[in-house]
Amino acid sequence: MVSSKLMAGLLCLLVTAAGARGRQPEAEPAPALDVTIGFAGDINLDEDWATTKFLDETGKGVEGVFSPALIDRMRGFDFFMVNNEFTYSTRGSQIEKSYHFRARPERAGFLRDMGADLVLLANNHVFDYGEEALLDTLDTLDACGIPHVGAGRDLDGAQEPHVFTVNNRRIAFVGATAGEQYEASIHTRAAGENLPGVLECYDPSLYLDLIRRTAAENDYVIASIHWGMEYEEQYRTSQRELAEKMVEAGADAVIGTHTHCLQGINMIGDAPVFYSLGNFWFNEKQLYSGMAELTLHVPLSESEPVTLSAAKFLPCTQYSLFTSLCGDPAEKQQILDHVASISEGRIRFEEDGTIAACDQP
Repeated sequence: MVSSKLMAGLLCLLVTAAGARGRQPEAEPAPALDVTIGFAGDINLDEDWATTKFLDETGKGVEGVFSPALIDRMRGFDFFMVNNEFTYSTRGSQIEKSYHFRARPERAGFLRDMGADLVLLANNHVFDYGEEALLDTLDTLDACGIPHVGAGRDLDGAQEPHVFTVNNRRIAFVGATAGEQYEASIHTRAAGENLPGVLECYDPSLYLDLIRRTAAENDYVIASIHWGMEYEEQYRTSQRELAEKMVEAGADAVIGTHTHCLQGINMIGDAPVFYSLGNFWFNEKQLYSGMAELTLHVPLSESEPVTLSAAKFLPCTQYSLFTSLCGDPAEKQQILDHVASISEGRIRFEEDGTIAACDQP
């Protein structure tokens, strides 16, 4: 597999070599490609939070908080998405809620150092300091060239898919949140016609319509959703039922976040559903963690569909403010067995975390 992050450089070398032979390069059909897309759960860079204090104490950047093997894996994906569970700003006022997460705008470089290519902003902390801080977050990420989905300067912006193109085929990402549905009140503001906010899906009709439109215009659709009950390992029937509606609407994969712990995995038809990837690097708790990896087969011919070659769960741990990719076979198997046990017994894994079999719900 050739990483799409290296593709531009390789093409440049081919053109240069052809020119050196004294002729213009001839256009050649691009081969079919296998593209890897990675996903991680919640990260938190709040200035007063344990993660950021530890990051600053080590003084080593990402190398001080992630294992070398994990850094290599994150940077090695062709495309990598994480949940940005805070806001980038020095402005704004705290809204009325229990926890508030805010980082200085210069912290956004951490995402690039991780290898992140896209962030989810549809969550229950991106509006912790109100409209000013949300707008600063959007401006900060835009200035850093880091795409985002699920929040915007208005409803159109919050619904805007992010699309990347491989072999002239379009792979699209959309995001929405229902992260506060089990709380006494909803604090995070929904985007409106002229109102900055997040794309909400407490009533999923708007999000399902977005998935339908996106599926009609693109070759593969990945739907992220912030949902579920915090620290509840077993996904709820309501989550499974909504996942089924998302797949029916055209989602080819569903990636969940919010619960701060791992939840199970299902296959709905050919679509993998990772109900929650839990904490990735979020707090000082000792937790199982992990990444989802999708390998897509992307043919050149538009008459052939983009298909899922493999779906994997890559076991990780968040221990003592440090996240590692599991290298110990016994620990890795222990985490895979745990994920299988909270997947209603429907998932079986190969040794490398590939979903080998799944009983349909």
